[in-house]
Amino acid sequence: MEASVSTTAAPASAQLQHAMRRALTLAANGPARGPHARVGCVLLDAHGEVVAEGWHRGAGTAHAEVDALSHLAPGEAAGLTAVVTLEPCNHWGRTGPCSEALVEAGIGRVVFSVEDPGEHSGGGKERLRDAGIPVEEGLLADEVEEFMRRWLVAARLQRPFVTVKWASTLDGRAAADDGTSQWITGAAARQHVHEQRAAHDAILVGTGTLLADDPSLTARGDGGELLADQPVPVVVGERAVPEGSRILQHPHPLIEERTRDLSAVLADLFAREIRSVFVEGGPTIASEFIRRGLVDDYLIYLAPTLVGGSRLALGDIGVETLDEARRLRVTAVTPLGDDLAIVARNQSGSSS
Repeated sequence: MEASVSTTAAPASAQLQHAMRRALTLAANGPARGPHARVGCVLLDAHGEVVAEGWHRGAGTAHAEVDALSHLAPGEAAGLTAVVTLEPCNHWGRTGPCSEALVEAGIGRVVFSVEDPGEHSGGGKERLRDAGIPVEEGLLADEVEEFMRRWLVAARLQRPFVTVKWASTLDGRAAADDGTSQWITGAAARQHVHEQRAAHDAILVGTGTLLADDPSLTARGDGGELLADQPVPVVVGERAVPEGSRILQHPHPLIEERTRDLSAVLADLFAREIRSVFVEGGPTIASEFIRRGLVDDYLIYLAPTLVGGSRLALGDIGVETLDEARRLRVTAVTPLGDDLAIVARNQSGSSS
């Protein structure tokens, strides 16, 4: 029998909001990288008291709802309210569907924040409603959308979330006219870059940067040690990677994309379960990502230095008149020694 419930978000009680924020906190315990969403779940009784909690710990482990249910004896979940950050999944993957687990446990009500955009994993709310379980959606959706932004962008666009990074002087130069660029920014900013590398699934450069700089593309600590999380190195371009290149000593095998078609590159990386890419090439590849509308976050390190000359941080991005300018919204400004790290995104959506 189908439950008679509204398909729009109803006004949430303070207890439900508190539970959803707790579920967000739990979700943050999960791995931030990789193909799986960070999800948290809180089970409440009729008085709004927390009975059990759970979160997803990564590929092959119990999803948040199943993890929360695992803390209860059979029958103890009957009639409880499940508060979940993401719509319960409805497919068999490495684990079974959460919607079925909630139905079998006798859950009395489900409140989730964001709909699962997955082609195969979505549809949990319909399964729950078909089983007669009331479902409410949209609770604290803005907060949860922001928390899950990288994963949601990748899932909705079927390509990795793209961060384009560059460092420049105050007058927008990436190097002096003789080509020298080490170092525009100070030690604190450069260490911040390594932390951002470690926070992404992959790091991408073009063959021009590879041949000019011979980068290792690893994420390192203050003392030069390798950090625990390393991005997969990706080189884009038609020229071959020379033998003896430092990138070939990277902890992860190199992915060579012998094409200039960036959309095809991103589609291939998505198929490899890469969900976030840190673009750290020079002006040519950064400009091409922007020109093609493939940037979700801009990360600019700005140094209080003037050098003048022709070595601009960006080249042609497809803007011929001011009316065509890419309008961005700054979301964070972080002082790093004498430098600034500025994070921005497109005003009209997730990508350029």
